[in-house]
Amino acid sequence: MTHHPLNRRHFFAGAAASALAATSVSRVALAAIPEAVQQASADTAAPWTPPGVTGAGRPYNPVVTLNGWTLPWRMKDGVKEFHLVAEPVVREMAPGFLVNMWGYNGQSPGPTIEVVEGDRVRLYVSNRLPEHTTVHWHGQRLPNGMDGVAGLNQPAIPPGKTCVYEFTARRPGTFMYHPHADEMVQMAMGMMGFWVTHPKQKHPLIHEVQRDYCFLLNAFDVEPGSMTPQVNTMLEQNIWAWNSRVFPGITPLVARQGERVRVRVGNLTMTNHPVHIHGIEFEVTGTDGGPTPTGARWPEVTADIAVGQMRQLEFIADEPGDWAMHCHKSHHTMGPMGHAVPTLIGADHRGLVAPLQRANPDYMVMGERGMGDMGQMPMELPANTLPMMTGTGPYGPIEMGGMFTTLKVRADQKPGDYSDPGDYAMPAGTQARLIDSDSTEAPAAERSATPVAPQPGSASARKPAASGGHRH
Repeated sequence: MTHHPLNRRHFFAGAAASALAATSVSRVALAAIPEAVQQASADTAAPWTPPGVTGAGRPYNPVVTLNGWTLPWRMKDGVKEFHLVAEPVVREMAPGFLVNMWGYNGQSPGPTIEVVEGDRVRLYVSNRLPEHTTVHWHGQRLPNGMDGVAGLNQPAIPPGKTCVYEFTARRPGTFMYHPHADEMVQMAMGMMGFWVTHPKQKHPLIHEVQRDYCFLLNAFDVEPGSMTPQVNTMLEQNIWAWNSRVFPGITPLVARQGERVRVRVGNLTMTNHPVHIHGIEFEVTGTDGGPTPTGARWPEVTADIAVGQMRQLEFIADEPGDWAMHCHKSHHTMGPMGHAVPTLIGADHRGLVAPLQRANPDYMVMGERGMGDMGQMPMELPANTLPMMTGTGPYGPIEMGGMFTTLKVRADQKPGDYSDPGDYAMPAGTQARLIDSDSTEAPAAERSATPVAPQPGSASARKPAASGGHRH
């Protein structure tokens, strides 16, 4: 994990003439509001600890936003002041795959807002979009006029104007923010962000954790070769993302063995997502409604997160390794090339390939033995897209995409270190391997962790070489 070059120039000093491009906002008005801090990187930023003050209550362990960052604030007359800018952005969803979106402060999703229970917050929202907008503070207890529903609670914010919201963060928990104006378009274009309110004192239902991650589930329909999402799509999105990133562009979650980890997830797609974590059991310890009562918790390995819901998943990272973490809807862990591909399993192409390739040199055999061969198949793609299945691990193609990453647990990961520790070194005798079915098994202590290659003529030799290493 790296620190990112945020534009914090004059942030705590106050005025900045560059905070808004709109000429309708005067320099006098700009002098009253904090600078709009921008973020250009799609990497995961290190946690942001406020300099010298946390406002109400005690210091807190800051969150880490997966492939995102935390918005800095300034203290003015006892109020925490933030500045969000709604604007068009270009988001790198995976290396080399760029998408035109709408977001906040240079990114989609926008920056995470992090406060303490009891904080008075003042949020300036400047509109650089080509149409009006608002911000709804999803799950917050606040005055009706601050709820952000255009036409119901407030006039919409016109292009080039700034609106201010002010309220007290009355309860701790996991929340989000998003527009409530032309939201079909604006959320389909990526306008959303995370909000975390930490408890002001020790809470009987909120554990202390050593790692606190958060991300939003979102989805887009971006035709291969294009850069702008189709906003009228309801359920046929082809890009399933965590914080507007897709595998292999999603940062792994890392933990020191034995640490307590919290993962906060919010869903702003058009369907539910069963989020599954390998290697551990977790409990749902909270929702956007508040902490879950202890008697209502149970051990799980998959949590179904419905549209508009927030869930806090907590576990002890007590098993070392590189563990898969993904949505369990299989078409949500593949890229944009797969929705129009017919199933040809069992089709006999013998005698057909050569004549077809003479007529169409680009013809490729796909799906005869399943789609596993595509994991390492060289294939020319349209500009600005990515394969249906992608990613490579230490043992071959991973054959995943979309909503997939890894949880990396290490005994020697230093407290507070979020850097990627690399591939897990499996102890001898702890890895699945191929065997000759006619041989006699050696004791586990004598087995090598090196996978055994299939021998010609054995049953295992029929498995396509592209199937890769770990399959669950």
